[in-house]
Amino acid sequence: MPGRLKIKDRKPGDVLLATRNRGKVREIRRLLKGLGIRVQSLHDLPGAPAVKEDGSSFTENALKKARFYAGLSGMLTISDDSGVEVTALKGQPGVYSARYAGEGASDQDNNQKLLKQMEGIPASKRGAWFRCSIAVVSPEGKEAVAEGSCKGKIGFRETGKRGFGYDPLFILPRYGKTMAQFTLGEKNKISHRGKALRKLRRIIQSFLD
Repeated sequence: MPGRLKIKDRKPGDVLLATRNRGKVREIRRLLKGLGIRVQSLHDLPGAPAVKEDGSSFTENALKKARFYAGLSGMLTISDDSGVEVTALKGQPGVYSARYAGEGASDQDNNQKLLKQMEGIPASKRGAWFRCSIAVVSPEGKEAVAEGSCKGKIGFRETGKRGFGYDPLFILPRYGKTMAQFTLGEKNKISHRGKALRKLRRIIQSFLD
């Protein structure tokens, strides 16, 4: 591991969110409001290297990232790993969701590959799950993990301009719209990430006390 890196103007109670995904940063900052903390991200930690996400589960990847960046920064660190599992594709893309179309793939690239893989599959067979694991690790080695999931279906085209990742394809039949059609506040109430982080709020507070 490289030498410890520091966030500029770090304050007591700052927490590091181990991601450069601005969509995740917005969602998690909103979900952690009221805890009296300031959530920083890897954008605030110049020189931080990437971590190879080679675990066989979302939980393994989340813990690997949280442990690495907690050691690197000396800060309480939160890490999310999440993705979509499609029943007709035997759980793919799963842990490969962020790089389904290859390393460095954009959200659009991944969505287009998923649509291609789903060609010819009828609406009745397009069931899917959004799954999320969020880990929190302290510099002293205390750890906790929470999980959340959300059931839906994969659409035939991208719909909606909000959100990120597979949100424009992920339909929630109960609401008749995709994740990308909800406001951030609405999405956080029903999403896999929102469910996981609500479980973790009390644990994060106890780590800070």
